[in-house]
Formats: sequence, structure tokens, C-alpha cells
Amino acid sequence: MRVLHFYKTFAPDSFGGAQSVIRDIARGTEPFGVETQVLSLSRNPDGNSVHVDGVWARKARLHLELASTGLSLSVLTVFKEMAQDADLIHYHFPWPMMDVIHFLARTDKPAVVTYHSDIVKQRWLKTAYDPLMHRFLDSVGSIIATSPPYLDTSPVLARHRDKVTVIPIGTGDIARRPKPEERRAYWREKLGPRFFVFVGALRYYKGLHFLLEAAAETGFPVAIIGTGRLSQQLADAVAARGLDNVHLLGELPEDEKALLLDMACGFVFPSHLRSEAFGVALLEAAASRLPLVTCEIGTGTSYVNRHGETGYVVPPADPMGLTDAMRRLWADPAAARRMGDNARRRYEALFTARQMGAAHAALYARLLGVERLLETTAA
Repeated sequence: MRVLHFYKTFAPDSFGGAQSVIRDIARGTEPFGVETQVLSLSRNPDGNSVHVDGVWARKARLHLELASTGLSLSVLTVFKEMAQDADLIHYHFPWPMMDVIHFLARTDKPAVVTYHSDIVKQRWLKTAYDPLMHRFLDSVGSIIATSPPYLDTSPVLARHRDKVTVIPIGTGDIARRPKPEERRAYWREKLGPRFFVFVGALRYYKGLHFLLEAAAETGFPVAIIGTGRLSQQLADAVAARGLDNVHLLGELPEDEKALLLDMACGFVFPSHLRSEAFGVALLEAAASRLPLVTCEIGTGTSYVNRHGETGYVVPPADPMGLTDAMRRLWADPAAARRMGDNARRRYEALFTARQMGAAHAALYARLLGVERLLETTAA
């Protein structure tokens, strides 16, 4: 099976949650005979059309961005060319231009869309976009929701529920990644023997200003790994409040991130808006046996983290809720370890990259009518 993934951006231009999901789907479906290509937009389409982890990532020129929507005058031609060689098209929602290209290209190939998130921030755009969005979702063969809570709480998915399949996001096992042990002493000296960690892009919906308030209240060391549009704003806030216990570490290599996850005593993920549809970083923390602290926003974060079992789920935009959860984990290391062990077991049961790959390959095969071929390949 040859599958073409289509999304607004992909490595090496950027690499966030949706892009990592596309990469892991490609890795997870390869053992089932799926060949993957990815089409996205880039300011430098020639230089950035490269192989990424064995996947051909081709670019069309990005001409303009409007309300986080990449626009291109040339992508239709490139899409039609690549779709011609594909057996199935895998779209990644939301991206309004993708819907337009889908209809203009008039491809007869089966199509599936992963519904990563409702449109939360650009509500004015959504009002105008609604008719096209629902027509697009009606036209594809299947819609993938990434967790049962998101399916249950999204009004858009409720309208198309009869064609929705839930396939949880899965990741590779970061805990098995080789770690730079020579750096352990350095981080112990910098962060102390016990610390909390956050990993993710520094964006408006991550609730990091609430985490800063919790850090100020508790005094516990907190390591924040990641970069994004809020990087300078957060640095200014940390400096203004004199939060010596908050360490903004920026982007770290994967092996260094794996080491810090291995060393931390808990993972705090304060996202407070539904733009956080899943929280892929939670899976890495769970794989690393960390107890989790998340907010109840009706998305996949509460599917990964079970309150009282794998960590604590607190109200959104509530720094005192975060404070209480962090204090409980800090005060009871034995309970924190039990929750971390439970998080690891839940990761192994539901969220591995192979499980995600097998579920996607099975869905592709069903849409293409080649289930028996898939069974032979997997065997």
C-alpha cells in the first residue's frame, strides 16, 4: 500500500505534535507493507524536500500564512502528481486549504482524515469555514479520532460519528533510548535530586503561566523543555518573579530529554484549552514511569492520565489545583512511584507505536478492500 499524507507543515520545516504523529504512523505501518510519502508546505521547497527517517517529505511553496493557515499557489499541481502514485490519501485536520485542494484535485483515491483538533482559536474563520469543513468530512471514507473523550466532546465529530474510528496516538519507547549517563551528574547539580518536568511547544494553550504560579507557590524545581512563540514571554515572567526554581531549558536532543524524563519525579502538563487535543509528550512521560498531572479539558489528556491511577487530573486554568497535585506527589514518593508504574503499564497496553501502526494499516486495508493481503504481510 502506498499512502500519501497531506498536512500544512512537516520536518525539517517544523516538528510538533501532529508532525510527530505522521512520522510515527509511517514507522508503525511500515512492517505491514505500507510505503509513506508526506506532502507539506515550505518557504524553501527545493532545499527542504528531503528524506526524513526514511520517509520522502516533499514540499510545495508556502506563499502566505493567514490565521495559522498556510496558503500555496503551486500545491495543487504537486498534490495531483503525488496522489496519482498513491493508493490512499491520509489528510490531517484542521487545515482549510487541504479541503480546497481535496475537491479541486478530484482524485478518485480512497481517503481518510485524522481529526487532530477542533478549531478553537480562530472562531471567526470557523463560521465561514463550516460548510466546506462538513462537506470535506462527509466526502472521506473514514475519520480518525485520537481518543474516546475527544470523540465524545467534539460537536464536529458528533455530526460525523457514524464514520469515526478511534485510534489512540502511539509513540516509540523513549525509556529504551540510550541516555548520556555522563550528563546525569550535571543535571543533578543544576536541577537538584528531585524535580518536576514539562515537555512541549511553548504555545498559548499550554497553560504555562499557571505552572509558573504553581512553581512560585511550591518552590519545587521545575524544568521546562521546549521552544515556541511564548519563549521570551516566559523568560521575562521567570526573571520578573525571580523564580530561580524554574529552568527554561529550550529544545534538547532526544537522548538528553530521555535522561531528564528518567530523572524527574513527576510530569506536569498544564494545558487548559481544547487546542491540546491529546498531548503526545504525556506518552513519553508515561513510558518513563512518571506520575502525571494534567487538566480536565475533555480531550485525550484525560485518556492518557487516569485520576488517582496514573497521576492527578485537576481543573483547567487553576494554579492551586496544580499546586496541590504537585505537593501530593512530592510528599508521597511511594504513591508517586506506584502511579508512575501504572502510567507505564497503561502506555504498554494502549499507546505504543506498533499498536497505532497496526490499527492504521488495518483501516487502510479495509478502505482499499485488501484485508487478506494485510494479514499475509503481517504474518
